[in-house]
Amino acid sequence: MLLKDAALSVREKAYAPYSNFKVGAAIRATSGQVFSGCNVENVAYPEGTCAEAGAIAAMVAAGEQELAEVYVVASSPQPVPPCGGCRQKLAEFGKRDVKVTLATIDGLELETTIGQLLPGAFDASHMEGT
Repeated sequence: MLLKDAALSVREKAYAPYSNFKVGAAIRATSGQVFSGCNVENVAYPEGTCAEAGAIAAMVAAGEQELAEVYVVASSPQPVPPCGGCRQKLAEFGKRDVKVTLATIDGLELETTIGQLLPGAFDASHMEGT
């Protein structure tokens, strides 16, 4: 399954009644299995939860723990980068060189990596010797 197709499909299921800004994310685990997630807003937290976090949660719930590739799509003029919290989650489950494609529904794509999105990420090596 193409990550792009999975992200576009799940984006349509996003719950965004306040912003109407729907985001879909699909990730491929190192096993090859694909997981997807969409943003979910609520009245107390109109920004909602992020699509990337939802996809990662689905991956972890399935017993997987390592990312191989990420694709994120939104209806915006330019590709939308993940928020800070999602960048840290991506860094927790993926190596720095994992490809991340940010895209618009109109087909504009920007390829980057987890390391480029979050240079200097906090990781387990920072706690060595404690």
